[in-house]
Amino acid sequence: MSAAFPPSLWAEVAVPRAPASPLRGEVEAEVVVVGAGFTGLSAALHLARRGVAPIVVEAHAVGWGASGRNNGQVIPTLTAAEPDAMALRWGEAGERFARLVGGSAAYLFDTVREEGIEAEAEAEAEQTGWFQPAHSPGRIRISEGRVAAWQRLGFPAELLDRAACEAMLGTDFWFGGMFNPTGGHVNPLGLARGLATAAERRGATIHEGSPVTAWTREGEGWRVRTAQGSVRARALILATNAYTDLVERTLASRISRQVVPVLSWQMATTPLGDNLRAKVLPGRQAVSDTSGDLRFFRYDARNRMITGGAVIGGWRAAERVRNKAARRLAEAFPDMGVPEMSHVWSGYIGMTWDRFPCIHRLGPDGWTWTGCNGRGVALSVSLGREIAAAVTGTAERDLALPLSDPAPLPFPQVARRVAPAYLAWLRRKDRIEIAND
Repeated sequence: MSAAFPPSLWAEVAVPRAPASPLRGEVEAEVVVVGAGFTGLSAALHLARRGVAPIVVEAHAVGWGASGRNNGQVIPTLTAAEPDAMALRWGEAGERFARLVGGSAAYLFDTVREEGIEAEAEAEAEQTGWFQPAHSPGRIRISEGRVAAWQRLGFPAELLDRAACEAMLGTDFWFGGMFNPTGGHVNPLGLARGLATAAERRGATIHEGSPVTAWTREGEGWRVRTAQGSVRARALILATNAYTDLVERTLASRISRQVVPVLSWQMATTPLGDNLRAKVLPGRQAVSDTSGDLRFFRYDARNRMITGGAVIGGWRAAERVRNKAARRLAEAFPDMGVPEMSHVWSGYIGMTWDRFPCIHRLGPDGWTWTGCNGRGVALSVSLGREIAAAVTGTAERDLALPLSDPAPLPFPQVARRVAPAYLAWLRRKDRIEIAND
């Protein structure tokens, strides 16, 4: 299978990576990792740090899926699941997981620094903070509750009033909100390639162009098969998320059928001039607001505004989402006008109906998770670390891995077809909420 990378701004500017050879023949390893996105690469790096040399098999290329195509915001929260809800759902494991989530952004930037990823891969890592502005006056109450919940766990969330929000963003479009200084943004493909280099340097082996056709439990270990070879290993980490069934539909059907792959569009403006850049988002934070039809944006290293959006239906989708995102930026930042978009690209994110991630044990020393729900950058790196700890003997009581059994949707194809209607419902909910404030 070709390792050609889909076009995007990140593919254009990221430091090139020499393709790794496909897997050929039968090989053995202590641990085999399926998928070279953030989770798989982080797991490989942390395994190698522990003295275990894993083999990573990737269908396409490092960072080919959502890990290399997303907006690059590094966010230390989930989309809808609050820390108290995690503890209520999963008990002590949920409390540990909430702390993992709350520390995930800081951990990502620490890893970039410790592994020298910025110097080697130009990950464009900027730990400028993440801000979630409230899109209506009523949403400030939600922001207050979120700040209080994260502060109780010891994380540096703070509530900004409307004046502070306007100073941070350069507009009075929003009403205050939650700020966390540990967040920020990265070039996600640069980060993925940097994690791969760091893992290889410590002893991991990566095989690209090696789509997995099956994995099975054999004796005391696992066998992972590709078109040209196979890996026998004591432990298996399945790290494919929304792309689990896009290469091989029957690879892990009970896992893939519990998430809905949703097409997410990203885009970049032409570089903003210095005067406008100094006024609009002068502190270069990552921003994603509280609306259901999310507004999100941040700068890249070349002062392009990186934003995105979603539209219902596939007809002229790229054109429609480009126009929609440009109009929304102009609405929020009148001085910007309607910006020109130089790059538009898309990829799938794994969504669950309850917005909680799903973490599973596949069998003895077999692990997987799915359902990033748009928060995969920071979360994946920390979960990769945690799963690496799991397969090297850390006791379950010490892991931030709240386990569940796979719960496939009864009619997954129907769910995928009706998923766009959820966006329409969120838009209507936003309009009603603003009208009632």
